Amino acid sequence: MQRRPEDSAIHPLFEGAPATTEFRKLRKRIVRQTREAIDQYAMVDRAADAPRARWLVCLSGGKDSYTLLAVLHELQWRGLLPVDLLACNLDQGQPGFPATVLPDFLRKTGVPHRIEYQDTYSVVVDKVPQGRTYCALCSRLRRGNLYRIAREEGCCAVVLGHHRDDILETFFMNLFHGGRLATMPPKLLNEAGDLFVFRPLAHVAEADCDRFARAMGYPIIPCDLCGSQDGLQRQQVKALIDQWEANRPGRRQIMFHALMNIRPSHMLDPGLFDFAGLMRQAETGDTGDTGQINENAAEIPVLR
Repeated sequence: MQRRPEDSAIHPLFEGAPATTEFRKLRKRIVRQTREAIDQYAMVDRAADAPRARWLVCLSGGKDSYTLLAVLHELQWRGLLPVDLLACNLDQGQPGFPATVLPDFLRKTGVPHRIEYQDTYSVVVDKVPQGRTYCALCSRLRRGNLYRIAREEGCCAVVLGHHRDDILETFFMNLFHGGRLATMPPKLLNEAGDLFVFRPLAHVAEADCDRFARAMGYPIIPCDLCGSQDGLQRQQVKALIDQWEANRPGRRQIMFHALMNIRPSHMLDPGLFDFAGLMRQAETGDTGDTGQINENAAEIPVLR
């Protein structure tokens, strides 16, 4: 029988947590930021007649996915997240992967889960030419399987553990290598249009995920497939951002805030802003109440 919040101060995923003030502040910050992202990006339909949603929470065994799993269950435990949660680990057949770690952990903590085995590792190693990175194909195969599992389990959303730093790194990878301004959105509709992809940790710093998961002693499993390759573009971008942060602490948060403060009229994409339709008041015949031409009219972007 599931315990109610008044019977226990914490969810079982938080049992054994350090009793220090520092850890309590860390936990509260992560929970608050996750709740803010869920609300800000409308991940939950809070209409009175909305059916109860079910989310597939992806658990890789890394620090980020453990943090995601714990925080979502904490919010659900406290009645702040009215959805059902199903944890899912996709065992991709990597050599040496400790297949019993996650099932044992999930059973111990009483978390509903599904463990799925699909040998995508062999496919990736076979298809990707030597010297090329595995990430793109690996991610595509993993995502396809997760979509399938979500449909089989009646879930409306696939929930991923990407955090603030992942979002920043993806933005700069697209900027430097992809020739576009884009990143991982906190809420996305898949191409088939039947599943959402949520990233509730969008506002959470990677360092906080790392401190949290290690303080909790979660059995972290490294990704040997990606970790076996050096010089990845993401690693290079991460090192660059780390250097910026070292030179000016707080720069990560400033850059992340910029992604939430975009001015289409100050960019160069005519698909986002109607430059052709931009007109001075003199051309429209509207001179305003004073009869004078307002050169700083709302239609004209003010450069700053």
